[in-house]
Amino acid sequence: MPQVFDCIVLGLGGFGSAAVYQLASRGLRVLGLEQFGAGHDRGSSHGQTRIIRQAYFEHPDYVPLLKRAYQQWQDLEHSSHKQLANWCGLLLCGPEQGETIAGARLASATHDLTIDEVSADERCARFPGFRVPADFTTLFEPRAGFLRVEECVQTLIAGARELGAVIRTHQPVNGWTSTQQVVRVQVADTTYEAAGLVLTPGAWAPAVTGCDLPLTVLRKPLFWFPVPADGFADRDHPPAYYFEMESGAFYGFPSTDGQTMKVAEHTGGLVVDDPAEVERNVIPDDLQRLVPFIQQVFPGMPTQPQSHAVCMYTVTPDRHFIVDRHPEFAPVVLGAGFSGHGYKFAPVIGEALADLVMEHTTDLPIGFLSADRFR
Repeated sequence: MPQVFDCIVLGLGGFGSAAVYQLASRGLRVLGLEQFGAGHDRGSSHGQTRIIRQAYFEHPDYVPLLKRAYQQWQDLEHSSHKQLANWCGLLLCGPEQGETIAGARLASATHDLTIDEVSADERCARFPGFRVPADFTTLFEPRAGFLRVEECVQTLIAGARELGAVIRTHQPVNGWTSTQQVVRVQVADTTYEAAGLVLTPGAWAPAVTGCDLPLTVLRKPLFWFPVPADGFADRDHPPAYYFEMESGAFYGFPSTDGQTMKVAEHTGGLVVDDPAEVERNVIPDDLQRLVPFIQQVFPGMPTQPQSHAVCMYTVTPDRHFIVDRHPEFAPVVLGAGFSGHGYKFAPVIGEALADLVMEHTTDLPIGFLSADRFR
């Protein structure tokens, strides 16, 4: 006999952990299945930190979702008694007409957000550790910073458990089937049955969703370098940062341990055929563009990393998310293609997925994230 639930969530990374928390908070009997451990380092929601920001240069339509997510992160901090976010601010640097600066200004103007113009003289005084190219424009978003990503995932899963969710980790799924009324998920010799299924499988989405979505998985290395001598002590209050350079886009964070700083490239990335077999060791291409960026912007930083990690982006052709109902099966909903900039949205996307799987609709403004745009 199958074990029966109201809803099943497959994949408990950033978005699955938020979905299972949302469903459990509504009093539903929900099962969360994860092939690895809670807050694991095999997928896309790890590496200590993720930027959170509102002046969203990718598209101003994301801002209403971000305002909702900001409140939800604060609520989660309050209920869990944990500090999950650090509001250190975000430094944006790039060409005046580039995507980053022009897009952030558009989002700020559209939604009346606070974002500061920083002159060349002012940025030297306020952010002494950075060497910004002279012809770059600099903006500073004060209500931005970073999330502690693994702790966020673990907190959502722990909160779901406290609300009655059944969480089963280290449970690789053999497959799922659906009619128009019920879904069944097979794990080893156990069958689970539910009225709804949320698919949030991260880099495994191309193989798991059961529909033809234009998704590409990219290998993304992350590096921690020794902190430069000047400009990055706690007393300097260094911000998170994002640079749109001619060679690519690069980002990083203040030191969380006083010894190292995380620096990574947002652009680029090698295509991954099998996420279970991604190369997790450093390869020569990993530092090809990152080292020149460090030498230009952080001249005092050693360019030999002290540690590294590898995560994966699952990207769509337009780099916007897919949050939608399955095109064939009414009980199934999808959260995929977060394209390397999704984690900050986790609680509001979890809410949208919970709405879609139980009510088949949502009042949240996610129409621009529909899978229909690719058909």
